[in-house]
Amino acid sequence: MKPQPDTRPFGYQASSIKRRGPRLNFRGVAAAALPHLPELARRWLPHGRREGQEWVALNPTRTDRRLGSFKINLVTGRWADVATGDRGGDAISRAAHLFGLSQLEAARRIADMLGIGGSRR
Repeated sequence: MKPQPDTRPFGYQASSIKRRGPRLNFRGVAAAALPHLPELARRWLPHGRREGQEWVALNPTRTDRRLGSFKINLVTGRWADVATGDRGGDAISRAAHLFGLSQLEAARRIADMLGIGGSRR
């Protein structure tokens, strides 16, 4: 049998990756995202609206027809969907929830989006 081509990005094989690169500074990424919370809310949940210090939106992870149950505090980053009980404390957990990512991958993507390294020094 002819070997099948590796279709994974860059041809890496999972067994060949044994690196432990720089650790991601989750607190640093979450803190760096705080001043950008209104912008992130508008970008990730464009059909929502600002109500005081909160962004109120439809939750795209479920069938949501009315605004009101999914809210993000634009000062602290805390968010909750009172209809499902899902909640979190920062932009990282919100991105992980909204886009089906791990906390690590969400933190990496936010760090890249904000142009920060996120690694510990």
